[in-house]
Amino acid sequence: MKLEGGCQCGDVRYAVEGEPEHVALCHCADCRKSSGAPTVAWAAFKWPEFTLTSGKPSIYNSSGSAMRHFCPRCGTGILYANEEYLPGLVDLQVATLDDPDALPPQAHIQVAERVGWMQHLDKLPEFERYPG
Repeated sequence: MKLEGGCQCGDVRYAVEGEPEHVALCHCADCRKSSGAPTVAWAAFKWPEFTLTSGKPSIYNSSGSAMRHFCPRCGTGILYANEEYLPGLVDLQVATLDDPDALPPQAHIQVAERVGWMQHLDKLPEFERYPG
């Protein structure tokens, strides 16, 4: 499988080839703070399967050995690396893929830190676009 993706402004682009080790929705507080969202979808690949094709992300050490790579222009989070907990792996933010439907989540992780109202989202009304 070969997939491509990048940031919102297009300055940082990447390609990944291979099968992910896992695809998961992370509910940890660190992911929430870095994304501004209640959860982040991640797909873990081996580092050699990842290629930066344009641009150069900025890197922020968000906690311990956690390194978050993001576009220095638009701020889009691109990847997460943590050699202590995920040795040899790069975790890509699935929503930055050109085709995010290619990697549906297989699990929820870090649910001990999940925002309480995330458990019952299936009970909320849905609208194709804005309501009204």
